[in-house]
Amino acid sequence: MSATRSPKVSERVAPKAADPQPQQKKKRDDDDGPDFSTLFRAWVESHRASLLDSLRRLGKHPIGSFFTCMVMAVALSLPMGLSLLLNNVERLGGSWQRAAQISLYLQLDAGPEQGESLREQIKGMPGVADAEYVGRDQALEEFQQQSGLGEALKELPENPLPGVVLVTPNEVDKPALEALRQKLSELPKVQQAQLDLVWVERLAAILKLGDRFVFGLTVLLVSALLLVIGNTIRLHIENRRTEIEVIKLVGGTDSYVRRPFLYMGALYGFGAGILSWGVLAFGLNWLNDAVVGLAGLYGSDFALAGVPVADGLSLLLGAVLLGYIGAWIAVARHLRELAPK
Repeated sequence: MSATRSPKVSERVAPKAADPQPQQKKKRDDDDGPDFSTLFRAWVESHRASLLDSLRRLGKHPIGSFFTCMVMAVALSLPMGLSLLLNNVERLGGSWQRAAQISLYLQLDAGPEQGESLREQIKGMPGVADAEYVGRDQALEEFQQQSGLGEALKELPENPLPGVVLVTPNEVDKPALEALRQKLSELPKVQQAQLDLVWVERLAAILKLGDRFVFGLTVLLVSALLLVIGNTIRLHIENRRTEIEVIKLVGGTDSYVRRPFLYMGALYGFGAGILSWGVLAFGLNWLNDAVVGLAGLYGSDFALAGVPVADGLSLLLGAVLLGYIGAWIAVARHLRELAPK
């Protein structure tokens, strides 16, 4: 009797001992979920679909999209163009160092050899970019040509002008320039060291005024650009209100709803940056013909520099970021109003 019951007991016990292993394996498989590569491919596919959808919707209205980009391009071109013109004007007027030149008037008994020796000594001093010696005869000749008193000066018994050493500093800083002038005035054979600080202050004031004007104009136009891109994205949101409400009704997240509009804003910014770069290049080239003609009348070969590649790329990147930010602000403002009803 016991022999007949023991196989049944073993049959009942064996399956129980074998059951936990497949159950644990199945539980581990359920907890793992999709791997990283699957999630990454899904993320890339979602962004690709949003980008293509944004391109398709912009392509449906090419004229409207073009004029929106053109308005943004004008807003970007004005401050950038003024900044480039200021750089060209500064290059035409010479550097700050040239405007802050220190003139060392030597004693009348200082000969050309002493002047050249002093020039070499000054050129090696810290804070000095360059030094140039102008002899007495050269100074008299230049004064005769510039003053128009050549015949009267020929009647003088001797040359009354001293030799001059023109010192160009490394940097323009009023206290540093004054200290350098004081140091140079103590050198041998130097009778007087003169620094025209008025020109330095005037130049600094003009450039500071130009920089502030460009900064203020940039702030105003960037604000206008954000309003333009925000209003454009708002119109796209209103056109897709029903679609967005359905997406949120079936469980779509805010980031999923926001993504196509962010790509649309970045695409608007990219198009505006390309158009702005082209407008600036064309405008400077068109203006350059008149500038070259005017400079030729004064015997100069000055010409306007074009848009540097680094500045153009910065303009393009800034336009894309502004479009992205404007779209983000517009979507964030209206997203809470798009709850399913």
